[in-house]
Amino acid sequence: MNGDRIQCEFFLVRYVPDAVKNEFINIGVVLREAGRPETARVRFTRDWGRVRCVDPEADTGMLEALEYEVRERFSNGAIETALMMKALEDSFSNMLQITEPKACLADSIPAEIEQLSRMYIESRKQREARRASGRQAISTSIRRQFEAVGVWNAMRKRIQAAMYTQPGDPLRIDCGYRPNGVIRMFHAVSLEGDLEAAKVLAFSAPQMAVGVVRVENAALELTAIVEPLRGLLGKNSEEILASGAEEDRIEQYRFGVETMERNQIRVMTVADLPRIAERAREELRM
Repeated sequence: MNGDRIQCEFFLVRYVPDAVKNEFINIGVVLREAGRPETARVRFTRDWGRVRCVDPEADTGMLEALEYEVRERFSNGAIETALMMKALEDSFSNMLQITEPKACLADSIPAEIEQLSRMYIESRKQREARRASGRQAISTSIRRQFEAVGVWNAMRKRIQAAMYTQPGDPLRIDCGYRPNGVIRMFHAVSLEGDLEAAKVLAFSAPQMAVGVVRVENAALELTAIVEPLRGLLGKNSEEILASGAEEDRIEQYRFGVETMERNQIRVMTVADLPRIAERAREELRM
């Protein structure tokens, strides 16, 4: 019934500045496959604003360093989880607490830890800023490239998927055009920390392809434009890729790409946009 989904368990790491009030802030999440402690992945918050709000004197440097220690302790299968949790709590005078494990099912470990991080340790402001910055930057690049070759005004924008799928589908594809018997559509998808957009596009793509044939009597070529993996990793990307660091982000990126490609979506990066735009100019004869 669960298909290929992975049985997992996760723990939350909490900062408790006042044990009497029992107020806490979730600062980290640990995810691992059930029964396989060596698979543990750990993610701590990168924004300590909520911690400082409740404890202005909090040693955030120490809390940041805890991520490595928690990862090491969870990865050590020789230590029982209950004992490890108590040792950590005792070490920090109960200012640090780890919850009991909760079960979950995951499509992949990297994707699931991102989802849990958004749910439990990111503020709403962080989530909104990340979604806007990643996708907005790609969307802006798409528009600029098509404008540069003079075809933007001739293209369809904000194409409603519901025209081809079913009423109520909220997805709107960024832009597209029709040369001959094919409709080419382009949509910005950021794979930096949030795979929901990739999953939504992948879900709708097969239905859209069928609907375009029915409504437009044309084939659909849907292209997702994403950031390059090396650009996502930063200026030291070659070293990161060679060393295996940032494994979660790399696996998440690849999962997003593969999810879309399995659902009839071409995946290209912003580096491909000049070639894509030039093809549009030629096909639209502008």
